[in-house]
Amino acid sequence: MDNTAQELIRQVYDQLTRAERQLVGVILENYPSSGMGSITRLAENAGVSTPTVARLVQKLGYSGFPGFQEALRAEVAAAMSDPIAKHDTWSRDAPDAHILNRFADSVLSNIRQTLAGLDVATFDRVTDILADTNRRIFVTGGRITHTLSEYFHLHMQVIRRDVRHVRGTSNAWPHALLDMAKGDVVVIYDIRRYENSVLRLAEIAASRGAEIILITDQWQSPVATHASITLNCRIEAPSAWDSTIAMMLLTETIIAAVQEKNWSETKTRMGELEEMFDSTRIFRKFV
Repeated sequence: MDNTAQELIRQVYDQLTRAERQLVGVILENYPSSGMGSITRLAENAGVSTPTVARLVQKLGYSGFPGFQEALRAEVAAAMSDPIAKHDTWSRDAPDAHILNRFADSVLSNIRQTLAGLDVATFDRVTDILADTNRRIFVTGGRITHTLSEYFHLHMQVIRRDVRHVRGTSNAWPHALLDMAKGDVVVIYDIRRYENSVLRLAEIAASRGAEIILITDQWQSPVATHASITLNCRIEAPSAWDSTIAMMLLTETIIAAVQEKNWSETKTRMGELEEMFDSTRIFRKFV
């Protein structure tokens, strides 16, 4: 699994010159379509020389600008592929090893690459925001990722107050948007084939002053345009379906970190919840 150009840019950013950073800003502003034109057009849009563009793509590990564009086209194709295309891609070169081993190796690689690309300071900023009980939290996801958003909401609702789950269907979320205001936080899960309804929700939430935290894949949902923080996870697997295990790992780690930051309040809430469980006899007791 090769790194995307976007990931490579993040890896080398600290070593870039001022002109190269200026160029990177233009590339990322409308990624990846910004890099699909000619090298001259890209240089003009960024206000830099064509040799600057050539030096940047070489620093990213590409032999030249055509190789950079070929990688961008491959990213677009991967981001837009449907389940049948995904299955055909991995099965064509599938090794003889058992699916259990192949899938496990793929998932472990996803986890390693996700953690390697995660900035600790950014992670801490996310958990600080989510631990701030003066800010309301709204959580939502897409057709596949709504299960992750529900899982995250269930735990966050115990940890702190003012956490709401927003159903992904477009006929349901306007009611939640009605209550959103400046200072609120919207956590959005979105992976390829990025959903128009989720993007529209993000656009309206951002226009109302809400801060968006996006958890997405390596190709990055269009919601990133409206997000103040984006966390990228690897999702490819030897299957017609993508794997969300790396996203679940990140989700559970965020939950653990916020719980730790809010433990005094969380402990009280957990105690009250257990009393309710006991009174309603939801769970069996063996003593």
